[in-house]
Amino acid sequence: MYNPNADESPFNALPPVVVALAMVMAAVEIVLQLGESGLAGGARAIGWRLAALQDYAFLPPVWQFMLDNGIFPAEHMIRFVTYPFLHGSFTHAIFAVVIVLAIGKAVGEVFSSFAFLAVFFVSSIVGALVFATLVPQETWLFGGYPGAYGLIGAFTFLLWVNLAAVGANSMRAFTLIGILLAVQLVFGVLFGAGYDWIADVAGFVTGFLLSFIVSPGGWQRVVAKLRQRR
Repeated sequence: MYNPNADESPFNALPPVVVALAMVMAAVEIVLQLGESGLAGGARAIGWRLAALQDYAFLPPVWQFMLDNGIFPAEHMIRFVTYPFLHGSFTHAIFAVVIVLAIGKAVGEVFSSFAFLAVFFVSSIVGALVFATLVPQETWLFGGYPGAYGLIGAFTFLLWVNLAAVGANSMRAFTLIGILLAVQLVFGVLFGAGYDWIADVAGFVTGFLLSFIVSPGGWQRVVAKLRQRR
């Protein structure tokens, strides 16, 4: 039997803001891949990724220098919102895009476009600040994972509220982040890992807490749900 929705694009089911964010992340990686493969930009394009990281990734010493000298030039402040769009490889990028699309769909269907972007970018910014505080050495921070983990935090908030509303164990809402952190730990032990997980965890906490403010109904909705259990 013919399915009238068979030709419908899978992106139609996703909130436009989610698709737009994922497309920008993917587009940046595609351009860098074309340069590295020699299909665009000529011989100089091979160094596009490194140049982009140097100009737009987040580096704690740069932030510390700005704090010490009381100067905050736009060319360096912009790093807080550009580093999420740079990745170390195609695989690094594709996993971030997948998380944004998968978790973003659940969050974007409830949150407004502004709230969705606020969670992603504020989580990225806080993740970078926490990273700079705890990892002061010259370790680059790049990739969309702190922001993506912020969306996971918002998703966890939605689960937490819904579970509490029906009287279920609300701690089950934290199962996803628990599994992700366990996987990160295993990969870290087996293959070695840097300090990016610090920014990821900070992003998750930020996304969860920010949802109390930017989610529909905000804190009042949570209080009302919890009161219904009494």
